[in-house]
Amino acid sequence: MLGRLKIGLAVLAMVATPALAQRTDISVGMVLEPPNLDPTSGAAAAIREVTYSNIYEGLTRFGPDGSVNPGLAESWDISEDGTVYTFHLRDGVEFHDGTAFTADDVVFTLDRARDEDSTNAQKQLFAAIDSVRAVDEHTVEVTLSQPQGAFLFNMAWGDAVIMSPESVEDNATNPVGTGAFRFVRWVQGDRVELERNPDYWGEAPALERATFRFISDPSAAFAAMMAGDVDAFPNFPAPETLEQFEADPRFEVIVGSTEGETILSMNHENEALSDIRVRQAISHAINRQDIIDGAMFGYGTPIGTHFAPHNPDYLDLTDNSAYDPEAARELLAEAGHEDLTLRLMLPPPTYARRGGEIIAAQLRDVGIETEITNMEWAQWLEQVFSGADFDLTIVSHTEPMDIGIYARPDYYFQYDSAEMQEIMEELDMTSDPEARTELLHEAQRHIADDSVVAFLFQLAKTGVANADIEGLWENAPVPANDLTGVRWTE
Repeated sequence: MLGRLKIGLAVLAMVATPALAQRTDISVGMVLEPPNLDPTSGAAAAIREVTYSNIYEGLTRFGPDGSVNPGLAESWDISEDGTVYTFHLRDGVEFHDGTAFTADDVVFTLDRARDEDSTNAQKQLFAAIDSVRAVDEHTVEVTLSQPQGAFLFNMAWGDAVIMSPESVEDNATNPVGTGAFRFVRWVQGDRVELERNPDYWGEAPALERATFRFISDPSAAFAAMMAGDVDAFPNFPAPETLEQFEADPRFEVIVGSTEGETILSMNHENEALSDIRVRQAISHAINRQDIIDGAMFGYGTPIGTHFAPHNPDYLDLTDNSAYDPEAARELLAEAGHEDLTLRLMLPPPTYARRGGEIIAAQLRDVGIETEITNMEWAQWLEQVFSGADFDLTIVSHTEPMDIGIYARPDYYFQYDSAEMQEIMEELDMTSDPEARTELLHEAQRHIADDSVVAFLFQLAKTGVANADIEGLWENAPVPANDLTGVRWTE
């Protein structure tokens, strides 16, 4: 009898103990390596793809559906006139180096971001702030110079994450935040490694370790996924291979939308491009669907203005710049630029390199020659984005609701329109939803009518992952690989 009991207990133990423990590590593929790991001092989306929510957190944060949710601020009060925001901060939060998170860190971060010498790539997010005051250790009062309907939205951007003054100087290479994961190492040219933060204030993530691997070549990305060298590639660079993954039960193909308006930017300081007729000609020379089919294998939505088609305030203005090569030739002749040569600078992403070749052929067909320069990301950021030394370039603007860039004369394409600036100033001061919609429509029409850039397509989010992984974002309301809710199901 005793022998049978022992055998029964042994069988129960075998049943109760899984044969294999659930995995708690993940390897995530990325096309671009971030130039640094401080999102408050760099424009590259790759910085946020590694750090957003994982390492750094803001007062508010975006959910996968684009909603604005509490972050380091668990709640807030807004004055009746919409100019004073009182944030109630979470208690017991620590930075990864053990430093306590307090209201002073919020004051430091927001004052640093809006300082005259700030290097924040989205400095305009903080332009409406008049003052920031620590009421007590866990309460911050932010006073705006005027009401700003999008203020809580702005505070959820990766550029508005909270930094500690004790570690901020080293965050570019040794990031210290309050997030669910903490930085382990960065092997430049290869990977960034994170580990679970054991002292995280919120719900502990299921993953214990995460590695971001940088694989820019589409063929290498395909091989890495097939071999299991990476477990997920949320922004997969070889859309032509997605059918193969869909047919393989080991994988799941995840197709969603992004905030990435992909455009052919034009430098308005170039004499020819300062002429609206030349800009209109370039827009009419481009067949958007050819680029979507040829560069993105059908993944992407044509756009005629700088606004996401999934946004309820989107206007379809693609007809304003419909493909019409004959009209393009006539406009160039009228402008006296029938033999025009322009420099086309292309960053590494597939949409830019492949799309650039297609656009160059389409422009050649109407009489515009291009001199193509393929650039690495750091070079593009320095020369094109910061130095405005280019004629044409292709880039996907992945920041949410960023139509306000067209009201910034110092922005890299150097478009200066008093009318657009007035529209955006009024939008900033407007909180009524219907009035905001009207202003957003007005802004979309203005930049479309002025052919500020050539609007191409909304970047699709095409990802591939091991079928046993859940919790990856389907859509990308911001550039992010948020791993806080990711887990293995087997």
